[in-house]
Amino acid sequence: MLSNNVASYIIYNKQDMGAIQMIGDMQKWTPNVAGIIEHAKEIHPQTEIISRLVSGEIHRSNYEKVCIRSRKLASALEKDGIKKGDVVATLALNTYRHLEMYYGISGMGAVTHTLNFRLHPEQAVYIINHAEDKIIFVELPFVPILEGLQDKLNKIQKYIVLCEEHEMPETSLKNAISYEEYIKDGDEEYKWPILDDDAACALCYTSGTTGNPKGVLYSHKSNVLHAQAALTAMTIQPDDSILMVVPLFHVLAWGIPYFGPMNGLKLVMPGMQMEGEPLYELIDQEDVSLAFGVPTIWMGLLAYCRENNKILSSVKNTIIGGSALSLATLQEFDEVHDVNVIHAWGMTEMSPLGTTNVPTPEMQNMSKEEKYAIQLKQGRPIYGVELKVVDDSGNELAKDGKSQGHLMVRGPWILQKYFKADKDAVDADGWFDTGDISVLDEDGYMTIKDRAKDVIKSGGEWISSIDLENAAFGHPEVAEACVVGIPHPKWDERPMLFIVTNSGEPVEKKSIIDFLSDKVAKWWLPDEIVFLKELPHGATGKLQKFELREEYSNHYMEK
Repeated sequence: MLSNNVASYIIYNKQDMGAIQMIGDMQKWTPNVAGIIEHAKEIHPQTEIISRLVSGEIHRSNYEKVCIRSRKLASALEKDGIKKGDVVATLALNTYRHLEMYYGISGMGAVTHTLNFRLHPEQAVYIINHAEDKIIFVELPFVPILEGLQDKLNKIQKYIVLCEEHEMPETSLKNAISYEEYIKDGDEEYKWPILDDDAACALCYTSGTTGNPKGVLYSHKSNVLHAQAALTAMTIQPDDSILMVVPLFHVLAWGIPYFGPMNGLKLVMPGMQMEGEPLYELIDQEDVSLAFGVPTIWMGLLAYCRENNKILSSVKNTIIGGSALSLATLQEFDEVHDVNVIHAWGMTEMSPLGTTNVPTPEMQNMSKEEKYAIQLKQGRPIYGVELKVVDDSGNELAKDGKSQGHLMVRGPWILQKYFKADKDAVDADGWFDTGDISVLDEDGYMTIKDRAKDVIKSGGEWISSIDLENAAFGHPEVAEACVVGIPHPKWDERPMLFIVTNSGEPVEKKSIIDFLSDKVAKWWLPDEIVFLKELPHGATGKLQKFELREEYSNHYMEK
């Protein structure tokens, strides 16, 4: 017979009196992300936060100052009538003020909604109204954007301009005030509230290519769990100096604003200046050892270094995500700059981290070609993320590196349903369809072959637009490449290759085909090559293939 003490901890099913579960004796945990910045203030108070401001000036702050100013912001918002669950927007750059907003807004129980300044005006209006934003914090250069939109914004009560009091511009924005004036009387001793379990923390919208953008509402708990997992899933060291090129408005900057302070890491934020020269200057001046960003940004940085005989001497690792990594970029980082490239993959719906491709002991004994082949894969799932690949009928496929199908994910920081949606976005077993066509191999590595909507189906076989793009990018005259499947009267679809050259002028098409001929199957070779001055990119820098697909939809049919 059980003792009374033991029996009191067992829950019984009334129907069969069978033991269901023993409850642990640990404390209940309802995290507030503001606890992260408080930890950073307590343990790493003098660790620097470096920002390049709109003026170009380099501003220096630290975790102690960011924490105290976040408290002041939180108390100012409460005095202004902002309540738990209210949505407050930021139209801002990567600077110390934006970091303060991450904690000040979410920490007092409101929801931080990051806006992308590259959005089409119609999308911006839709997103702001759909989110029901109450206040917008706006960077000085973006004030004219909101002045042109404010008559269509239904719920906005106030605009807070991210500047000093003396920098405040003349503006038609309603109840506009400078950030520094807004927080100056805030309470430096403000106490962060205890929040409900799974309280909403932040809101980001997907960069959908069709239909209206969809909101993804993160919780405090999911962001804290994601940050803790990220620290263990990448080669992050306590003394790293991080260049945060990935924008704070894009998927919460991949979690860096949370795991950076959590581990006391120096953060270096470039503001608006994302070109090669100013990025190199920041890296050199601030002894950056770890850099996060998308391939297009690194292409510009590498080009600057190449043209000016510069070496990224302090950088040890770079985390690249957002789009597929090319072999040429990987080789240049490794062979010219001695920088280890870590491929990562995720999406807005995943907070965003899903897989990383960190070095393994086995890779140390591999040839460069063998090592590169692994590094070009998207990597293995981090703890907390489950992956599987299924066919069109939902049957799980073998992890053999060949069987490709729909990539499904689930985990504690992965979306259950979209913001304000009536139905879940997952199946009955909790699996979310990423929209990617992928393979898994026997070692657990995942490789994305294409987006489901971009994979090219030619004569009953699949062609990966990503693989063909990366092959083309290796040509010495190619600066950027895009492959789109175009309807074909005989083969269903055939690939069309769009190229931007380094010079901006066309090169011989035959040189491109000859270059590709030993890198891809013969039937993968594009039927047409089109040279453009630039490729269409969306608000987050991703290629907008649907524009090219629509424009050239009848190209093969008309022949």
